[in-house]
Amino acid sequence: MKYFYCGFIFLFFSCSSDPFSEEEYINIRYELGEENLVSHLSIEAFTADKAFGRGIPGLSDLELSFFGVGNAMFDQSWVSAPATTTSRDGLGPLFNARACSACHLRDGRGKPIVENGFGSEGFLIRLSSGNDPITGPIGLFNYGDQFQDDANLGVEKEGSINVRFQTIAGIYPDGETYELRKPMYSIVNENYGNISGAHQSARVGAQVIGLGFIDALSEASILVNQDINDIDGDGISGKANYVWNVKEARTTIGKFGWKANQPSLEQQIAAAFSGDLGLTSSLFPDENCPHGVDCTKISNGNNIGETVEVTDTQMSRMMVYQAAISVPKRRDFKTTDVLEGKQLFNDLACVNCHVNNFKTSNNYSLLTQIENITIRPYSDFLLHDMGADLADNRADFLANGNEWRTPPLWGLGLIEEVNKHTFLLHDGRARNIEEAVLWHGGEAENSKNRYKNLSKENREQVLKFLKSL
Repeated sequence: MKYFYCGFIFLFFSCSSDPFSEEEYINIRYELGEENLVSHLSIEAFTADKAFGRGIPGLSDLELSFFGVGNAMFDQSWVSAPATTTSRDGLGPLFNARACSACHLRDGRGKPIVENGFGSEGFLIRLSSGNDPITGPIGLFNYGDQFQDDANLGVEKEGSINVRFQTIAGIYPDGETYELRKPMYSIVNENYGNISGAHQSARVGAQVIGLGFIDALSEASILVNQDINDIDGDGISGKANYVWNVKEARTTIGKFGWKANQPSLEQQIAAAFSGDLGLTSSLFPDENCPHGVDCTKISNGNNIGETVEVTDTQMSRMMVYQAAISVPKRRDFKTTDVLEGKQLFNDLACVNCHVNNFKTSNNYSLLTQIENITIRPYSDFLLHDMGADLADNRADFLANGNEWRTPPLWGLGLIEEVNKHTFLLHDGRARNIEEAVLWHGGEAENSKNRYKNLSKENREQVLKFLKSL
């Protein structure tokens, strides 16, 4: 199970079976200071492949129960209705995955399509015909705002996705060579009309650790780093995305998603249920019905007395689970190379976007344990122009085609252990951390070039620091 049974007060003294040596005690105490990714909250020892599935300490028995129910929902494969599993039916009619964990295996990161004819693990393509700065991307006629390449029996999927790659060769100033691989995706065998004129953007599911801490950030704590007109002249001009908040019926700051296009953890989860699995909820009660199909004649997964397939009770359990997933403690953070890499990371001005110091608000009612906690996500949760090479040319609320939200870096060094791959960036194009750095452009162009001008030893130290997160 993924539960943490010992509250923080008893972390060092009262657990029934002590998993830590004295040396590890020292490391944990050290981590609870400046070097910890979440101060005042740490997690138990873990096996590396389950490093992303641990709950924060101090959960009550009731919260632990909800955590377990949410965990089961996250891993459960949904089926089409009608079915005997009345709390797990309603899949589709169009969808991208049958389970949350299919896109976020072991609460980790998805994998892109790497060969035609083979499925992915958490890959999809966003679609739009335009954008409204208030209500967001305008869905494509017949297809909506997300391409769904799977469907229930008797319903045609929207089509298939192919990929080809362009190889880009490069060389460091010291003579070492490198090679980047740019994916070019195409939608083929469309079943609901031509799609060639649509704005398209590939996505890979990110790991779902630390989401409650992000949800608990105040708008003010994010806006303090905003510098739209680069007043300080450092070349960094991050801006907040303001997006439609369904529950509040107004625009609020975006915190989640590759374009910061979701305002809250609840809306992020509900949107994934709707777009990825074809499941209705209170926030998104409309069935994702294929063009030309009479969905009133298709069975839904609503239980007796309910009007949606994911009930408010189920959503509340999923919310506790997603909000309570902690972040893994760092490894090797006191080694000379990692400490040197950290200093270089700061000197290169990477920390200007990958901000390492936030404090959560004092009014996060979902989990009060998360209130007033210092976190080090290595993200400012703002949009930045990342240059033409990473551009998708698809606007999303206030985000233009060149702009992406700074992704949190916590847990970066454990993706390979958890998910058995190292594909990074929004579409998985980077095959490792070094390639992810080299893809940076736009506002990060100067930092990338300074990284390239480092000695090989120093470049390796930066990578070792990043792998320690």
